[in-house]
Amino acid sequence: MKIVVLDGYTLNPGDLSWDKIKELGEVEIYDRTPSRETVKRAKDADIILTNKTALGEKELSQLDKLKYIGVTATGYNVVDIKAARERNITVTNIPTYGTGSVAQMTFALILELTQRVKDHSEAVLRGEWNEAKDFCFWKQPLIELQGKTLGIIGFGRIGQAVADIATAFGMNIIAYNTNKSDQSHRKNFKWVEFDTLFKDSDIVSLHCPLKPETEGIINYENLKKMKGSAFLINTSRGQLIIEEDLANALNNNLIAGAGLDVLAVEPPKPDNPLLKAKNCIITPHIAWATFEARSRLMDIAVDNLKMFLNGEPINVVISQ
Repeated sequence: MKIVVLDGYTLNPGDLSWDKIKELGEVEIYDRTPSRETVKRAKDADIILTNKTALGEKELSQLDKLKYIGVTATGYNVVDIKAARERNITVTNIPTYGTGSVAQMTFALILELTQRVKDHSEAVLRGEWNEAKDFCFWKQPLIELQGKTLGIIGFGRIGQAVADIATAFGMNIIAYNTNKSDQSHRKNFKWVEFDTLFKDSDIVSLHCPLKPETEGIINYENLKKMKGSAFLINTSRGQLIIEEDLANALNNNLIAGAGLDVLAVEPPKPDNPLLKAKNCIITPHIAWATFEARSRLMDIAVDNLKMFLNGEPINVVISQ
C-alpha cells in the first residue's frame, strides 16, 4: 500500500511525527508539490494525503491505482469530487479539530483592533514613552469590550466558542444562523435577522461556511449598514468578503477597522486593495495552525485512513 503525502510541511514543519502514517504502508512525504509534479509523484499511489495541492479531473484521470484521498483540512475544494466519485475514490476530510484555536485567533484580532498592543509596544521601543510628558500615552482610542455587542454570522461550533469567550468579556451577543439552535442557557444572547446584526453590532465576526448563498455576503451594501465605529473580523473563508468593497468601506470610514486571517486568494496578489486599506490587520491564515490543533488534525487524519483500510470509512466526503 503506497501512501503519498503531497504537501506535508504546513501540517508538520518538523514538530509532529509521521510515524503513525508510516505504520500503515510505504510512505513518501513531500513538503510541497508544484502542480506540474503532482501526477509524477502520485502515479503509483493507492492513497494520497493533501492539504492544498489540487487533485482535479486532469490529475485523477492519470492516477489509476488511487483508492483514497485524505484531505488534511476541513475544506475539500482542492479535490474534484465529481471526478473522484466517477473513479470510485473515497475522499475524507477533517470536519473539526481547531475550534478553540480559531476562537482564540478571533479574539486576538479583536483585541489588537481595540487595544493596539503591537503599535504601543513598537512606540515604546522607539523611545516615545521616554519622551512623553505624562506617565503614560496612547496613540489611538482604547476600547473596552464589556457592554459592547458582538454579532456572529454562523453559530456552529466555532461561533459558539467565540460567544463563550465574548461572555467572559461581558459582551452582548447577537447571532444570525440558518438553523437556530437552543441557546436559552445564554443570558446575554439574542437571535436576530441579517440586517439587524449589521446595524446593531459593534463587532461583526464571520463563522459561516462558504456556500453560493454566503459568497460575497460582506459587500458595500451590507457594510453601509454597520456603525462607523464597528469592526469586521473574518477567520472563516476569504470569499465571504468582496475585498474591493471592504477596502472602500475602510478607506471611506464607513467602518472603523477589520481583522482578517483569510483572503479570497492566498497568498494575496500585490494589487489586493486590502493590503493598503486603512486600519486593516491581515494575518497569513494561521488561526488553525496552533501546535495543539495540528496535533489533533494529524490524529484524525490517521484515524480516517485506518478506518478506510478497515472497510469502515469515517468523515467521508464521498464513498463508493
